[in-house]
Amino acid sequence: MLERVFKLREHGTTARTEVIAGFTTFLTMVYIVFVNPQILGVAGMDTSAVFVTTCLIAAFGSIMMGLFANLPVALAPAMGLNAFFAFVVVQAMGLPWQVGMGAIFWGAIGLLLLTIFRVRYWMIANIPVSLRVGITSGIGLFIGMMGLKNAGVIVANPEGPTLVSIGNLTSHSVLLGILGFFIIAILASRNIHAAVLVSIVVTTLLGWMLGDVHYNGIVSAPPSVMSVVGHVDLAGSFNLGLAGVIFSFMLVNLFDSSGTLIGVTDKAGLADEKGKFPRMKQALYVDSISSVTGSFIGTSSVTAYIESSSGVSVGGRTGLTAVVVGHERENCCSCWLSSCRRWRGWCQATLQLVR
Repeated sequence: MLERVFKLREHGTTARTEVIAGFTTFLTMVYIVFVNPQILGVAGMDTSAVFVTTCLIAAFGSIMMGLFANLPVALAPAMGLNAFFAFVVVQAMGLPWQVGMGAIFWGAIGLLLLTIFRVRYWMIANIPVSLRVGITSGIGLFIGMMGLKNAGVIVANPEGPTLVSIGNLTSHSVLLGILGFFIIAILASRNIHAAVLVSIVVTTLLGWMLGDVHYNGIVSAPPSVMSVVGHVDLAGSFNLGLAGVIFSFMLVNLFDSSGTLIGVTDKAGLADEKGKFPRMKQALYVDSISSVTGSFIGTSSVTAYIESSSGVSVGGRTGLTAVVVGHERENCCSCWLSSCRRWRGWCQATLQLVR
């Protein structure tokens, strides 16, 4: 059956290789399960509920990508857009998170319409590489600044000559954030795919010893998601004043997801010189529909993850890799890691800076 659905022989791979690739991808992107709830928690959302919805939408998007597009690409809520939602749309602009979710929804609808009318196909084939790289770099700089802020490395400086100044570099949060960053950098340079996960474990244990992380038990039943599911304010967000916010969600997700799909499929040897890849139509539909679904159940814009390239590097070539990632996400949801619920800014910083 696996051969019939995923065409393993045609892609020169085996079920064993695909499972290993899927688990590798899962390890490199599992951090989003912990980081996304904490970032959205800044906006006033229930972090426990967001943990579950993050797992659910990542499982849904990845499995659909595997089954319908047969590509080794995993999906999850986008780093960068979640920070933009929490720190800019909700905190800086003062909007309720329900209205912010509505803006994400309308941005996802715009993305879906661009897919339906084949605009995304044209853009993938014609937009300069420099523009795609520039947008991605800008996202990275934004995430990096948020990470430095959350760790306490930089603090606001409204009365000084610069917007920010150096924080207390001797605090636990700063030291743990720096340590976590170097752990990931060293392990990643040695091609250890679980570098981010190892950093999470080490810094969490140290944080627990220092009293910054509190032990709440090993596992427990998944918490209720009703505090975030369906609380999207469509009417309140559908106004001209939020057009810029909606457009930002749509545009950034468009380039981020499209660029990742091109990059991962190219590394897998599936894309041509123009960036086109097999079953592109199905992949773009899955990506767009996942973002619409994600906003409804209470999480930020969903996108294809560049970490999928780690699975490709160990042989992943078909959608079975993505299905394995989705299955592991479901396992995360069914085994709620309550001992890791309460993260501090240093953990966010470590992960955001590396991203």
